[in-house]
Amino acid sequence: MNAQIKPLTERDDVSRETLERMTVYAGLLRRWNSKINLVSKNSLQDLWDRHIMDSVQLYDLRPEHSRRWVDLGSGGGFPGAVIAILAKEDAPELSVTLVESDQRKAAFLRTVSRETGAHFDVLAARIEDLDPLHADVLSARALAPLATLLGYAKRHLAEGGVAIFPKGANASQEVDVALETWRFDCQTYQSQTDKDAVVLKIGEIERA
Repeated sequence: MNAQIKPLTERDDVSRETLERMTVYAGLLRRWNSKINLVSKNSLQDLWDRHIMDSVQLYDLRPEHSRRWVDLGSGGGFPGAVIAILAKEDAPELSVTLVESDQRKAAFLRTVSRETGAHFDVLAARIEDLDPLHADVLSARALAPLATLLGYAKRHLAEGGVAIFPKGANASQEVDVALETWRFDCQTYQSQTDKDAVVLKIGEIERA
């Protein structure tokens, strides 16, 4: 077994079927990446830890009884496709929607949904053009500065919903800049895959 997969096999919520789906997803990403550049070629060498496990940690931060997860700017499917694959058996009540404006990447994501059986929705549209999506959880990875993400979250979160945003070493500065125009509750979690990164869990978002 690939050593990079081991952390996933040790989770109580990951069945053999879920691991098989995740492996199918990883294979699809490797095949498609040479054509449409879903992730950097260098990061493919560390796909499971840098992308898949990095996305898995967001799943653990969702509020109990969440019904709708929306992932913005999904690209190659991180974290949205990973979330959907985990939820397929562990939380079948959770519907997952991925928003990706690039038509080629959206086609890839629909292929992942079909071939893994994870059954998530893909919206090939600009975030700004969408009607409110009423998400219980909203995520975005490497998409935009926090101040911009909060505008998306304010529009697309349901009442009481939370945003979950992985951020790098400049996270505290992004929070400070965002507080110039927004008010919000923010919990900060150390990333499990990058010592210099954090995950922000944000709610109660209002204009300052």
